[in-house]
Order: sequence, then C-alpha cells, then structure tokens
Amino acid sequence: MKKLVSRFVCLLIFFQAMSFGFSEKTNGNTKLSVWSFTDEIEGFLDAKGYGYKATHPNVEVEYTYIPTGQFPSKLGPVLTSGNGTPDVFCLEDFFVREYVESGLLLPLDDLYAQVKDKMVDYPMKIGSYNGHVYAMSWYVSPGAVFYRRSYAKKYWGTDDPAEVQKKLKDFDTFLATARQLKKDSNGKCRIVSTTENLFIPFKGTREKPWIVDDKLYIDPAMEKYMNMAKIFHDEELDGRTSQWAEGWYAGMNDTLRDERGNNLEVMCYFLPTWGLHYVLKTDASKTAGDWAMCAGPSSWRWGGCWLAAYKGTKQPEAAKEMIRYIATDDQFLESIALASEDIVGNIIVQDKVKRFFSERFLNGQNHYAAFCDYSKTVDGSLTQGTDQQIEALWSEAVSEYVWGEKTKKEALQAFREQVSITMGY
Repeated sequence: MKKLVSRFVCLLIFFQAMSFGFSEKTNGNTKLSVWSFTDEIEGFLDAKGYGYKATHPNVEVEYTYIPTGQFPSKLGPVLTSGNGTPDVFCLEDFFVREYVESGLLLPLDDLYAQVKDKMVDYPMKIGSYNGHVYAMSWYVSPGAVFYRRSYAKKYWGTDDPAEVQKKLKDFDTFLATARQLKKDSNGKCRIVSTTENLFIPFKGTREKPWIVDDKLYIDPAMEKYMNMAKIFHDEELDGRTSQWAEGWYAGMNDTLRDERGNNLEVMCYFLPTWGLHYVLKTDASKTAGDWAMCAGPSSWRWGGCWLAAYKGTKQPEAAKEMIRYIATDDQFLESIALASEDIVGNIIVQDKVKRFFSERFLNGQNHYAAFCDYSKTVDGSLTQGTDQQIEALWSEAVSEYVWGEKTKKEALQAFREQVSITMGY
C-alpha cells in the first residue's frame, strides 16, 4: 500500500511539473519582471481562464509597459549594466536582431528543441544567432498583395485570387502587367500608388543579406528593385505618392489624383497580416468588400514581436516557461487566434483554426488560411541587426537615382561610401 501511495505521489508531482513545463517551484515565491512596448502582453498575462497568470498561479508577475519609442533606450542600459533588469521582455522587429546578436540574452535552445517541429521556421531564424536561439514569437506576419475586386474585373475580367495571382506571379510579370494596366485604362489605373511599397517584397527575393563576411553586399534583388523603381517613375506606372503619406491612403478610397488633377485608380497594396486590420480596415472603410488578396510575386514578411529573457535572470526556468507558454502553447495560442485573429506561429493551431475564418472586408475570402500558407515560405535567415541603418541609406540612394539627382553608378557609390563612413563596412 505504501508503495502504491509513493508511486501515486511521484506521478502527481511528475504531471504537475509537466503542466508547468520549465517553471521553477519556490513555494509560490517565484517572481518575474516583464517589460513590454505592446499592451498585448498584458492581455496575455491577465486573460481569464487561459492567460499566463491563471495557468501559473505560483508565479508573481511584475508588469511594466514602456512606449515603443522609449523602449530600446530603457532596455539597453539595464541589460548592459545588469541593474534593474526585467526577466522577460518584448523585442520589436526593428531592434530584435540587435539584442539577439548582443550576447545579453538567455539561450532558449532546450526550449526550442521541444517545440521546433510545430512552429513556423522563419521567426525562429530571426531569433537565432551563432547556432543558439535567443527569442521566440507567438505570431507571424507574412505579406500579401491586396487588390481591388472591381478594378480587377474591369481591366482583367476576373477578381478570382488564383487568376489575379497569374498576373502578379513574379516581378517580371508584375512589370508587364503594370504596363498593360496603364495602357488598358488609358492611364487612369496604376498597379501601385508608390514603388516604395515594393521594397520589402523585393527583399524577400534576396539570396544573401546586406553584410557578408563583414563586408557590404548588394544583392542583385536590390539592384533589380532600384531599376524597377526608376522604370515605374519614368513611365508613370505608379501613383507618384509616398508610403504612409496622404496620397498613399487616398488611393485606397478612390480620392488619389495625379499631378494634373485627374483621378487615379490604384489596383494593389502590398501589406502584411496587420495591414488588413490596422491599415485597410481603418483607412479604406469606404471600399470594404471590394478587396481580395493573393500571394503576389514573392514571399516576405513585415513586422513582428519576439519574447526574450535576460541571460542573468535569477529565474531562468520560470522565464523560459513564460516564453514557452505565450509563444508556443497549443491551447493558449488557439484561444489567442480565435479571439484576435492573430496568425499564430504554431502550425498545429494554424491547421486547427484556419477553416473558421471568413473576412467580410475581403468579400468572404479566408485570409487566415492564406496567411498560414504564406508564412511557411518566408525566409528569416537573412535578417541582421544592421538592416535598419543600412536600409535607410539605401532608400536615399534609390530616391536620388529615381528622381534623376544621380546616375545609378553615382548613387551606388554614394551608398557604399555612406555605409563605410557611418558603419565601418
């Protein structure tokens, strides 16, 4: 009888440990400090029934919200000094690699080994450096082409995503389609409002990153983008606006005009997952139902948020468990997917929930299933901590060439010189 009781107690302890994964047991005294620039995390912690606090009652959480603009300047110094550090924190797309490459984060290799087979690959690649995983994300943000159904029917005879995809399947086809569209519409309809919108999708076709063997490398895909931007400008194939400018939004609502005051129609917008909910739905509400989406000419992603832990945390196992739960747990992410429509990075959950969605803004199209498919084709291995600074200089070089301020050779030379002077590459 004593042996049976002993076995029962051992099994009970085992299953309790399994239910909390990596979490440290300290008689209810485990405490984690969490910093975030997004209020989503607070919701994940506090959600009734399935939130982290509800499922991890023996962990006390001290949550701090810091606005995005202030976040890096507050996080960097405390991680470097080791004073006042949070145990777990969020990392935004613009600065995630800076910290992943910093040597200041807790390795998550053992956690990764447990979950890698059920998670979309590209966020894990972005969170990895020199063979170790340092950050994980609960969602994916692949890109797509959103296009106007009425214009597609008018000029292409169909608004079916499969048929429209054939006209946008690669960038050479995209250029030919842009030219034909302008011709068929007598100059009234442009395929995009600005070629700036093509930059990130072109990045998705690169084979190598910006820095290779500690030297600047300009991938042929980036030169192709430069050439395309010049062609679009010279042939007036776009709406001559700038991304995030008033004209960019005007094209979504049929109020864009050219330099002569004539009304312009815009066929396509390249946007990621969040672009549907936080750009089109908010800024193109008048055209709701007149949109559809397809993959477009490349696989790419835009944005994201990762969770990481400080390498010197006094609660490494509890920190890993929080990351495991929020970024990878099946039941938790299913609840998040159904509540928020976030395209979660857990493939098991993707396959379980994707059939439930029908987007009214897209006239009933299942955007969730499409984005799940797109997420599996994105390459995250080329992301580097120097990208943002280099790409700001690249944008200047492309603009100078497009507007005729410099020849292509001059613009490229100036770009190389600026990268060398400011960054040492």
